[in-house]
Amino acid sequence: MSAPLPAVPAAVPQNPSAGPAFSAAERGAMREALALAASGLGTTSPNPSVGCVLLDAHGAVVGRGRTAPPRGPHAEVRALAEAGAAARGATAVVTLEPCDHTGRTGPCSEALLAAGVSRLVYALPDPHALAAGGAQRLAAAGVDVAGGLLADGATDLLAPWLHRLLTGRPAVTWKVATTVDGRTAAADGSSRWITGEAARADAHRLRGEHDALLVGVGTILADDPALTVRGTPEPRNPLRIVLDAAGRTPAGARVRSGEAPTWIVTGDRTRDLTGLLAELGERGVVSLWVEGGARVAGAFWDAGLVDRVVAYVAPAFLGAGPPPAAAVRTGASMADIVRLHWTDVARVGEDVRLIGIPVRDDRAPAAAAAKEG
Repeated sequence: MSAPLPAVPAAVPQNPSAGPAFSAAERGAMREALALAASGLGTTSPNPSVGCVLLDAHGAVVGRGRTAPPRGPHAEVRALAEAGAAARGATAVVTLEPCDHTGRTGPCSEALLAAGVSRLVYALPDPHALAAGGAQRLAAAGVDVAGGLLADGATDLLAPWLHRLLTGRPAVTWKVATTVDGRTAAADGSSRWITGEAARADAHRLRGEHDALLVGVGTILADDPALTVRGTPEPRNPLRIVLDAAGRTPAGARVRSGEAPTWIVTGDRTRDLTGLLAELGERGVVSLWVEGGARVAGAFWDAGLVDRVVAYVAPAFLGAGPPPAAAVRTGASMADIVRLHWTDVARVGEDVRLIGIPVRDDRAPAAAAAKEG
């Protein structure tokens, strides 16, 4: 599971009910459900990635499921299908409150009632106006319902989906790899490889958890990257986006291959990053991985559109070379500095991975309505 994005705004209830004491089996099942949901990140958008584990009266697992890609069954339905008749009288442990509306699929609340579950334990209430209400429906039908188990873990995992639900735009992660002295390339422009193999593999894993990744045309012209996911157990290629105002992406560039969908953004649309993100949100993109280069990173940073930073720092010095972001206006003086709140620090091979959230006091997300099912 990737590290958390910014905390969910207060408009989203994060601990809906203390409920009765949760059993050790339920806590273990919720941890397993969160792992199932994490394994589906990047495959379910615009829907949330949810995990469900069914327990029998003795606390044994009888069914597991995670949300399928759009138009496929939700986590609860898949877990019920695996459990079969054993679902009757079972406890459903779910990372998000079961939906209570008919969209591309039927209500999970009705599926759980039809299967005869006797108890529902969930981590987070569903903040989606159309989908919420599953817990209340089950409780009204006599099912024992308790919410709030491992809510913080579920909030971290669903942060991008919650972010889009509240703002209308995808959550943006800026990935950068630097030397200890803050260089992303040598003075002659060469940059392969600053970090080691383990860090690059880790970056591919995180890349695959996102719906889309974005670079500028300078990166395409300099490196001709494929912008695909490699070396992961379940490789999935996100949408590739190239900011290319003058249309300079070569016809034979690897990014134009059929390995993954590609969107080359040209003209004035490359300057309106807020509008671009809004359009991506409308297209169902929940999470965006930005790799640069320096001008693109600086533009996103200056516009206040970076929600998370993933920085790989190599144990090396270059002494000269470009910084990770160009033309960044913030931090011109100490009074303007934007600091990061570190959410994770880890050694990856010989490199260090730092994950942080920009602390911007002036950022107030606007409410938005997303209507997928």
